[in-house]
Amino acid sequence: MPESDRPLTYPTTRKLEQIDDYHGVKVSDPYRWLEDPESEATKAWVEAQNQVTFDYLSKIHAREKIKQRLTKLWDYEKYGIPFKEGDRYFYYKNDGLQNQSVLYTLTSLDGEPKVLIDPNTFSEDGTVALGGIAISEDGKHMAYGLSTSGSDWQEWKVRDIETGEDLSDHLKWVKFSGASWTHDGQGFFYSRYDEPNEKTQFEDVNYYQKLFYHKLGTPQSEDVLIYDRPDQKEWGFSGGVTEDGKYLIVSVWRGTDPQNLIFYKDLTAPESPVVELISEFEAEYSFIDNEGSLFWFQTDLNAPCGRIIAIDTKNPPPSSLAGDENQGKFTEIIPEAAETLGGTGILNHQFVASYLKDAYTQIKIFNLDGSFVREVTLPGIGSVGGFGGKRHETETFYAYTSFTVPNTIYRYDMVTGESTIYRQPKVDFNTDDYETKQVFYPSKDGTQVPMFITHKKGLQLDGNNPTYLYGYGGFSVPLTPSFSVSRVVWLEMGGVDVTACLRGGGEYGEKWHQAGTKLNKQNVFDDFIAAAEWLIEKKYTKPAKLAIAGGSNGGLLVGACMIQRPELFGAALPAVGVMDMLRFHKFTIGWAWTSEYGSPDNPEEFPAIYAYSPLHNLQSGTAYPATMITTADRDDRVVPAHSFKFASTLQEMHAGEQPVLIRIETKAGHGGGKPTAKIIEELADEWAFLVRELDIANA
Repeated sequence: MPESDRPLTYPTTRKLEQIDDYHGVKVSDPYRWLEDPESEATKAWVEAQNQVTFDYLSKIHAREKIKQRLTKLWDYEKYGIPFKEGDRYFYYKNDGLQNQSVLYTLTSLDGEPKVLIDPNTFSEDGTVALGGIAISEDGKHMAYGLSTSGSDWQEWKVRDIETGEDLSDHLKWVKFSGASWTHDGQGFFYSRYDEPNEKTQFEDVNYYQKLFYHKLGTPQSEDVLIYDRPDQKEWGFSGGVTEDGKYLIVSVWRGTDPQNLIFYKDLTAPESPVVELISEFEAEYSFIDNEGSLFWFQTDLNAPCGRIIAIDTKNPPPSSLAGDENQGKFTEIIPEAAETLGGTGILNHQFVASYLKDAYTQIKIFNLDGSFVREVTLPGIGSVGGFGGKRHETETFYAYTSFTVPNTIYRYDMVTGESTIYRQPKVDFNTDDYETKQVFYPSKDGTQVPMFITHKKGLQLDGNNPTYLYGYGGFSVPLTPSFSVSRVVWLEMGGVDVTACLRGGGEYGEKWHQAGTKLNKQNVFDDFIAAAEWLIEKKYTKPAKLAIAGGSNGGLLVGACMIQRPELFGAALPAVGVMDMLRFHKFTIGWAWTSEYGSPDNPEEFPAIYAYSPLHNLQSGTAYPATMITTADRDDRVVPAHSFKFASTLQEMHAGEQPVLIRIETKAGHGGGKPTAKIIEELADEWAFLVRELDIANA
């Protein structure tokens, strides 16, 4: 028997007596001690689990070949979408294998680019990442945020763009915030939390965000408090200066609920108060632009797929726009369409609106009175981002990608409607050898769900193809076509790559989203299970050859489905998943997800949550699919305790011979800012795991 085939011996995880009462239901939580990532006991557990995992992976002969192919494919120039501020262009570029992309600036498109900021110089291992930037209106200064080891916490600094030197400004305890400059270039608005406990900063809940103004050259202690709400601990504030520089628009958010409030402040009168324009959580409002006192918004108010309205602040609504009696308080500019309105900007004094049609992008242009101008001709069925710029500008850029086409940058002329390629990557991959199709399959309740399937041309539907089924299904996030080097490696090994666009996502507007939230969350799992059943029925694959994967909310998806239908899958890859649905709201920003999941503290919502919580529905004596859980020790979005407790319980309950592993990355977080070297190592491990467990012969 090869050494890799021998049964694994897992570390012994001690159990403590911990019983909680949820509305009369007694629930055991014996691994609660793993919630403390800083304890010596937890660190020892992490080390022991990683030793088992990496020892197992090191014995898979295909792993090194997979890593080499990933590295070779990854080594191509990757360009971000150029944008302009003042008389300068800015763009990101990665030479290929750089751990972090570099920000460049240039004064003309054919000029010589200059490195503005290279995050690779901030740490030897690439674990310090650029978290966000804001360029002043005159293009002279840049505020930028730095994130260390993948944490959501950021420190913000200011750089002189001409000299490349940093100023003395240093802002701390910034999280879930960008920055927005006043037009005089003297300072910017940003949001922060109070300084947390140093020892528990990666676990403690985040409440009471505050909106500040920082003046250049002054210490953070002198920042001016613009707005806070001590009576509303869950409210967060995003402040943005309008293009004309006259107003500060404050979007007030509450958790992950898409409904928000809109306040504003007149910046031409320094002592002016913050005015509450929309003061009831009734819909999502996204500020587009203004013409004096006339504000344009994208909203799903009485329009689940989105529309564009105008509100005159000289004739403001009473507090709400939802009632029929308030219809006269706003003007509809572009009505709701059958497609989902994703985002809107103004260029060439025209609206540029991005729509999703069955999860792929359409771009439509309208005059400011709402009259239709044209639909932009795109390179194919895929995903498009970009079309940024100022209202008067006629030049803009966008990126196009699909499952087989890497991110290609186009320049677009708003006057002629012509697209020209600006940057086209060269990848060692023949796209003509592969094909993507979109299918629609019925879920358990008959709902038609879209799904993208990519594979080599000429695939034999004999039920023997290794298949990677990916999903998310939550927080109104749509899954759209995108290029991935790791998926290319999977395709080259003969794999089938599948993306299911589940309810809970944003593919079909707010109704589609709500159909997968709270008491409807089981719909999401039903959609994913139905996708697997369809793939098996149509002979793409069979259970022994089918792997499911997803991260964060998608990790919850994988955890729930592998428990509800363990016989349906050959392998499961839940990444940074929300696995403990009874305590998710007790850490960092987890409380914000109750608008999506409901709350276990609510006796009416508890039964539904408890019924699918991955941690609490594992059954002793059940043979579960081969599983490799992935998380990171510095994940302060979905704290690693979710994965730690799930892995311990799964190893205890699992009755089959398939391995149950947990791979715990160090000096990394939820995924944002992860260096290229760590990404390649993790992907090589995941593909190697699937090669072994799905018995892929030609890897």
